[in-house]
Amino acid sequence: MSTAKRTAGKEKQQKDQTKSKWSDRLFLRRPPAFLNPIRRLFEPPEKLIEPYVKNGQVVADLGCGSGYYSFALAELVGNKGKVYAVDLGNNCIRAIEKKARKGGYHNIETHTSSAANVSFIKDRSVDFVLANGLLCSMANHRKEAVSELKRILKETGQAYLSLGAGPPFGYVDQVEWEKVLEGFKVKQGGSYKEKWAVVSVKHD
Repeated sequence: MSTAKRTAGKEKQQKDQTKSKWSDRLFLRRPPAFLNPIRRLFEPPEKLIEPYVKNGQVVADLGCGSGYYSFALAELVGNKGKVYAVDLGNNCIRAIEKKARKGGYHNIETHTSSAANVSFIKDRSVDFVLANGLLCSMANHRKEAVSELKRILKETGQAYLSLGAGPPFGYVDQVEWEKVLEGFKVKQGGSYKEKWAVVSVKHD
């Protein structure tokens, strides 16, 4: 391998490490769980998800944090439904499990994992995917996360994608956002200014 190639490889590795470091900082900036009662006054979780979720459905909350939306989803799908709560933060997942046990929620399945690898969810098995502020907080493997989302979503299913912020505070710029949406059928939203979209799988 040439010196130039080795240098380029090291530079890319350093950039990836820097990205990951900033990603961790963004990850830690999530609203803490103790603020959820106040947050509900201004951003009730049901308002966002009720139009898309029905009793008995299977849903996935990717990048679920401390479960702000996970428990609202669990209420909507009921005992016959199921919620996959997925997050990289082990502390977040443990907090959800504790709250679920205390509240008697038996329809939440938790996983400490990246959204880029949700192999524990079967192909075409999910009715609704919530990816609220997920992609913009991922320093790497965003394409893989989008591929996994497409894989698990039913042909009749829907996904809610949103970006909390664009660069420099988030990782997804307008070009990437538009490229992501090209792989779906956009049903609502979609502009980079809005930074959210409701999408479904494109049929060939």
